[in-house]
Amino acid sequence: MSKWKGKKVLIVGLGKTGQAAIRYFATQGAKIFATDTKSKAELTEPLRVLGNIKVEYDLGRHTPKFFTSADCIVLSPGVSSNIEPLHEARAKGVPITNDIELAFPYMKAPIIAVTGTNGKTTTATLISEILKNDGKKVFLGGNIGVSALEYVLSGVTADVIVLELSSFQLELLHKFKPKVSVFTNLEPDHLDRYPEGVEKYYEAKKRLLHNADKSMTLVTNLDNPLAAQLGVKFPGTVYSYTKKSPMSVNPAQAEKFRGAYLSKPNMVLKMNKEEAFDLIQCKLPGDHNKENLMAASIAAWNVGCSRAGIQKTIEGFKGVTHRLEFVRKKDGVTFYNDSKATNVSSVIRSINSFNGPIILIAGGRDKDQDFAPLVEHVRKRVKNLILAGEAKEKINRVIGDYSETFLVGTLEEGILIAYQKSRSGDVILLSPGCASYDMFKSYEERGDYFKRLVAQL
Repeated sequence: MSKWKGKKVLIVGLGKTGQAAIRYFATQGAKIFATDTKSKAELTEPLRVLGNIKVEYDLGRHTPKFFTSADCIVLSPGVSSNIEPLHEARAKGVPITNDIELAFPYMKAPIIAVTGTNGKTTTATLISEILKNDGKKVFLGGNIGVSALEYVLSGVTADVIVLELSSFQLELLHKFKPKVSVFTNLEPDHLDRYPEGVEKYYEAKKRLLHNADKSMTLVTNLDNPLAAQLGVKFPGTVYSYTKKSPMSVNPAQAEKFRGAYLSKPNMVLKMNKEEAFDLIQCKLPGDHNKENLMAASIAAWNVGCSRAGIQKTIEGFKGVTHRLEFVRKKDGVTFYNDSKATNVSSVIRSINSFNGPIILIAGGRDKDQDFAPLVEHVRKRVKNLILAGEAKEKINRVIGDYSETFLVGTLEEGILIAYQKSRSGDVILLSPGCASYDMFKSYEERGDYFKRLVAQL
């Protein structure tokens, strides 16, 4: 009999994670309650999908009594763990968990967990593609838009489970223990969710290593100081990757180096022996994507992937939707959708992925970021700067003097100005550096809208 039978479980948030949690607890015989600050009218589609399941809803608000009277609370990653009803629930001793922790006991296959500030989605997707190209059955989920509970609900057994994990998901992990942990980088982000400061954000990320022991493997970025530091005291096996020669990074440790590095035009994997992989056919723009590829190759190799699976992915993988996604070329002008770039460091990586003049479309909802690191990159690389959304005035004050800048009311207006200002050889790049919630429901909706508008030019 399920331990949840007859228990009162509160699901907070009715996005994809919340919906999967409701479906899971329905199979467990739990008494299901669900709450969301959105109104019934705003939640038409989730309510339609969940229509056959008995749920007591509290919509348009979070009523404290639902939290304090629950036997367990399941928090969606889009909901802050600092909301007042959760504080009241903690004071009453109500356990708070999430879909990752609930799904973990069912995951008997090796787990590769990917986190970091930027590059998580591309790296997790690359790992999945490498393993699939090697003939393995893979479940890809987590922050990538598929709840970990979907693995449980599907009843399908995978050879390898790949999970992209955000800081919001990692905050609530206690028993979770992956075989391979990947850190792409650690840089400031989500300071709106961590008002105490960036260290709280980093602490949440590092919870991925909460249960680290000798049996576990860490893959980390040697070119990112904070990520590289994680390997110093890690009790298990550490693999690193770098865009440079290991000899130039740390001559004293070069012989002991295990992982991957770039030796153009190749990527070299140095595990038991050195193997070179030809990158000439790689379709991913930017050196940051070479970092993602190295991280993914090391992780896949650690769960038994062959050389063929890696090389096939290098030659065939075209990237992730909304992440430096090629949209079209018109009159010599190339359009890229980078709607997933929601922080400053991500925009810098995107700008540095191109050689030609850039017309940058940025802005949205600020996450209490410092936009000053963009100054030098905009000054050197950005021909025109087009700003939209709630943060446009703040961004303009910091970087508006370093390029010909236009403040616009809508994305559509921004695209039209960008196209008018463009010349053959230019790149028009949507790389917002901000969250989408001021004008769109998600970065996906923002990117799709951009693509539709560009297609209509």
